[in-house]
Amino acid sequence: MAETRRHALITGGLGTIGRAMASAFATAGHRVTVLDRPGGQAPEGMGWLGVDLNDLAATEAGVADLVAGDPVDVLINNAALIINKPHDAFSLAEYEDQIRVNSSAAFVLCRTVAPGMAAKGWGRIVNLTSITLNGQWDGYVPYVASKGATLGLTKGFARELGPKGITVNAISPGAVVSEAENRVFADRLEQYNAWVLERQCIKSRIRPEDVADLALFLCSDAARMISGQNIAVDGGW
Repeated sequence: MAETRRHALITGGLGTIGRAMASAFATAGHRVTVLDRPGGQAPEGMGWLGVDLNDLAATEAGVADLVAGDPVDVLINNAALIINKPHDAFSLAEYEDQIRVNSSAAFVLCRTVAPGMAAKGWGRIVNLTSITLNGQWDGYVPYVASKGATLGLTKGFARELGPKGITVNAISPGAVVSEAENRVFADRLEQYNAWVLERQCIKSRIRPEDVADLALFLCSDAARMISGQNIAVDGGW
């Protein structure tokens, strides 16, 4: 049986992984709204919502306006702020920014879209966590803390929203080839690539499409009994 055409809201939809997920959902026949920073533009054929996730009140208002006119069936909390440096080099403001964008905004979005999903008795939420939760990465204390909070949100929302027909899961990407990776490791990209492959069971780099394929499955009818899970796409780290 063919999947029903759904409305998917994907945050950070202009980033490497976000673009891959937006493309996967659109190709599968779903309507896609991309949420990213103001001033951007969605890929052709997709809707656009420009909000700054650092502003939680504006985020809530923007998404509330969106769902009032077109309820969201699928929410992908993909957007993230990531900075790499030692813990004692972070300011408190930088720490709070990562918590707010990477986790608090996900809380706001989940509770804003949930009533529309509950009214239909069907909904899918996927939150992106991170391989850094395995504790094997230096220089990411605020980022890891924010992703740990996001995993907690996933577990909590899965319990509360399950009776309403809504599944809530997390995807924990490994070292995905991305623009962010190229930026963070620009001065040591070759060494970083070798380090990643040494640790993976599968000796090839993870593509954004690998993450998108799992997101598409978790948001399908076939995954109706999967909820509260954190599934790694990490090449067998």
